Amino acid sequence: MLPLLPDIAHLQLAARYAASSTTAQVGGDWYDSFVVPNGDTALVIGDVSGHNLDAAIAMSQLRSMLRGIAIDRQEPPETVLRRLDMANHSLYREATATCVYGLVKCPAAGPWELAFSSAGHLPPLLTTAGGDTRYLEEGAGLLLGMDPDMPRARGEARTPGPLDRTPLHRRSDRTPRRVPRPRLGPAPPAHRRAGT
Repeated sequence: MLPLLPDIAHLQLAARYAASSTTAQVGGDWYDSFVVPNGDTALVIGDVSGHNLDAAIAMSQLRSMLRGIAIDRQEPPETVLRRLDMANHSLYREATATCVYGLVKCPAAGPWELAFSSAGHLPPLLTTAGGDTRYLEEGAGLLLGMDPDMPRARGEARTPGPLDRTPLHRRSDRTPRRVPRPRLGPAPPAHRRAGT
């Protein structure tokens, strides 16, 4: 159920999924990325509570609902998450989940912008091309399934040029582990992509 990431001309996306243990191969973790009709790139990461088939089913349904809402409505991230929370609360009253939904505007010449909203998830980590790093803690809110009437906050990050990296992360376990950092930025030249 892992999605294929979109191929975007001047944006490189990467994802890595590693289950927290050999016994927890089924669960509610998910990530996604797609292009909405206005050209923005959507970035999503989330986790439905539980490590069982019910969590995997709820994750699949939340992911599909989020895609439908985001593509149909083309609204700001905080509005999309509020709509997703209302749908989740109406259809799956017992399901809770974390989620970060973000939209990247990335013209080749810049400036690059990330607008996002978080429902109880770890904050995105922004690393600029100059090496500055900071957690994007704005836009934080309650988990999905807690209070669908609660307004959702919005966070924003802007850089004059391409963002070097903005990892959206989820740690399912507490064991320290080195993980290659995903890259959100300009795609490397073709000769570097080919490994030469």
